Amino acid sequence: MNLLKSRVNRLIEHLSDRELESVWTILEKSYYDFYVLREIQEAKEALQPGDSLTREEAIRFLRSA
Repeated sequence: MNLLKSRVNRLIEHLSDRELESVWTILEKSYYDFYVLREIQEAKEALQPGDSLTREEAIRFLRSA
């Protein structure tokens, strides 16, 4: 892991500010996508019977509210 960190640091030092800003924008979006994906996977693993509604049950619930 330390080897990867040092390589990344060297690569970052060689980037211009403009390139660094572009890379950061891409990394930021990827980080949020990964975070959401991880949370969805955890939610699926924790899903218990009765935790969700079928489409028909949801429509009946919305109409009764």
